[in-house]
Amino acid sequence: MSGTLPTVRGPATASLSSVQPTRVSVSHSLKRQVRTRNAQRWAISYVFSPMLRDHFMVFYAFLIAQRGQFDTFTCTLNGSNAPRGSWAGNPLVNGASQTGRTISLKGFTSVTSGIAKAGDLIKFAGHSKVYMVTADAASDVSGNVTLNIEPALLVSPANNEAIVTNSVPFTVALASDNADIVAGAGGLAPLSINVIEVF
Repeated sequence: MSGTLPTVRGPATASLSSVQPTRVSVSHSLKRQVRTRNAQRWAISYVFSPMLRDHFMVFYAFLIAQRGQFDTFTCTLNGSNAPRGSWAGNPLVNGASQTGRTISLKGFTSVTSGIAKAGDLIKFAGHSKVYMVTADAASDVSGNVTLNIEPALLVSPANNEAIVTNSVPFTVALASDNADIVAGAGGLAPLSINVIEVF
């Protein structure tokens, strides 16, 4: 791990992609067969407006320090750092040995609608994988919530493990070994960075 993507300049755009490989085959009778390996990872593409050399070289030196795709670092999805849900209370994992595409949580403010909303990103404090909430959820009278998430849990979180919901950090590596410089007019240089989630 070699640090965090510099923040001397924010990107003009940050695009999030979900990569979920499936195997699809179509027979001569046109029947479709689909298989999945239940694998998923995120890809992020940052596009920065042309910047002066002082800012550009901060990013470029950081990219060179990654040694192509070898090292890992953290970054956030700029512009989408706050969840849509309120996440009121002190949410924690409710029980160990959980698996699948649901997660039981506790510690929320009781009987609250919109406590979590579809599209919210979450991460468990002890793990690097980032998940997305796929359906709105409300807390019950005890402050418990069962969330639908994607993908399925990669590793079971521990009981009482904390949850990160704001400025969720992605653990990533560069998507390419190349780090190119493009000389722009007036001393301004454009920059784009493509990363993929690693765990």
